[in-house]
Amino acid sequence: MFKLLEGVRVIECAMLFNGGAVGMHLGDLGADVIKIESPGRGDYLRDFLGQIVPHVSPPHAQLNKNKRSVELDVRTAEGRELFFALIRDADIFIDGFRAGACDEMGIGYDAQKAIKPDIVYVQYTGYGADGPYAAIPTHGQQMNALAGGMPCEVGEDGFVHFVRGKQFMGGTEQSGPGPSVGAPVAALAAVSALVHRDRTGKGAYIDVSAADAVLAMSWIGGAFAFNKHRLTSRVGLADESKADEVGGGSARYQLYQTLDDRFMLFCAIEPKFWRNFCAAINRPDLVETIDQGAPVDFGHADDALRKTLTEIFKGRTQAEWTKIAADHDIAMGPAPRLEEVREDPHIAHRGVIVDGVHPAAGPFTYIGFPAVISGDRYGEVRPAPALGEQTAEILSELGVNAARLAQLRAAGVVGKN
Repeated sequence: MFKLLEGVRVIECAMLFNGGAVGMHLGDLGADVIKIESPGRGDYLRDFLGQIVPHVSPPHAQLNKNKRSVELDVRTAEGRELFFALIRDADIFIDGFRAGACDEMGIGYDAQKAIKPDIVYVQYTGYGADGPYAAIPTHGQQMNALAGGMPCEVGEDGFVHFVRGKQFMGGTEQSGPGPSVGAPVAALAAVSALVHRDRTGKGAYIDVSAADAVLAMSWIGGAFAFNKHRLTSRVGLADESKADEVGGGSARYQLYQTLDDRFMLFCAIEPKFWRNFCAAINRPDLVETIDQGAPVDFGHADDALRKTLTEIFKGRTQAEWTKIAADHDIAMGPAPRLEEVREDPHIAHRGVIVDGVHPAAGPFTYIGFPAVISGDRYGEVRPAPALGEQTAEILSELGVNAARLAQLRAAGVVGKN
């Protein structure tokens, strides 16, 4: 993890993906993220979507790295007292429950603000905490569906099927899963609110909708979808009937197979890149096939050129083509299969994939924070905690001694772990 947010304390009340992903990003940047979990149950993401060993699923291990866990029943008066003691020393609170759930438990924004006026409260839900759909619980792709990211049609079998790849300019279906897409938005808003607090002394209530985030992160496809009827020229745009093909079926923005049965994504749509490519492969005869007067020329509907490039790319390996790209200033790069990504020297050099050891599950491969900061890579990972693993540690920081902890456990206010 990095240490940019070292000294920042985050309290997370969340299960499954939404809030957990926000906490993951803040923990990756060095914040002390304390995950409050209900005694005996906790985040049941541990127990489905596959198990490496009992109570360790891949998504839970990924989303909850660099966190501490405390089992605390905030529905009890003593539990809320301890909760607010944590809030007094916190900077950010992550609410990953449905809108209004924390209010019903007596720990919502108004209650927190009365104790900690400058708290940064981040509510991250599928549809947002405000609006006609705010009360609807959400799972996974509901957020994408609301943002138009699940185009569908009725098949001959009478069932509705998800139809991929037909939205103009990628539409909103290429943004990624809603919970993942909105989490960095929520994290960015949270740290921005901390900067604002440092200047003004004021906290903030932040309401993030994953459905909104899908639209925002699909801004290319979304902007085209909402403004297509205003176009007066289609220069550089592919035929919409080929929306399901890379580059709209173009020749100069296209995937090509290499000699070693790997692939390159070729993107030499600007004349300068095309000229560099033709020079690098000693094919001056191809230079004039591009429109030298246009800013870009994709080579739409130029199947002859596409066939020529198909044969050209089969003449070298992926590594050879990648070296040509770097040596001759050509926009093209490797397109590895997912199982090949770890082998890629550039991905390995950047350090975003990190091998660690989980105390129960053993070796585990993490996706880290996608940045190199002041020359530092992401580095070591603190494994996701077992349910309530740091309960005693965290409560001792509040002055709870062993005798008091035993009383709280006997009363069911905190878990037995």
